[in-house]
Amino acid sequence: MDLILWRHAEAEELAEGVDDPTRGLTSKGERHAKRVADWLNQVLPHSTKVLSSPALRARQTAEALDRKFKISEALAPEGTVDGLLAAVRWPDAREPVLVVGHQPTLGLAAAYLMTGPRLDGMGAEAMLPWSIRKGGVWWLRHRPRETRGEVVLVAVRSPELV
Repeated sequence: MDLILWRHAEAEELAEGVDDPTRGLTSKGERHAKRVADWLNQVLPHSTKVLSSPALRARQTAEALDRKFKISEALAPEGTVDGLLAAVRWPDAREPVLVVGHQPTLGLAAAYLMTGPRLDGMGAEAMLPWSIRKGGVWWLRHRPRETRGEVVLVAVRSPELV
């Protein structure tokens, strides 16, 4: 299974009287979303399922792809890694899944999938999120193996490098 994590592009600053979910992209964010979307459309299989956070900035980022996408509450800014993995059916989905979402959830998901759970001294999970730049893409691939699966990092791109 391929899982593509795409952090929303640059958004407007949170201003007084504005709800966080209604913040839209800046003009720079719109340009970056379009640039990354152009690259993704060249490399993504047509069968890729696209899921987006309900937040406006994520929906606007997903719209740059000019593909159908579904809104998933599990990808909202307060979402969890478990919710994200359930929404994409990791690692069992047959088709690639592109997720448009937020930090720290995307960075936590990347860290968890690449390194596994980390435990603190008391046995509780203690994972630090990896930093995914605004508008950045991390492409992960699950490969089944005899005893267990492995996760491979296929690509990392930022808006400046596509």
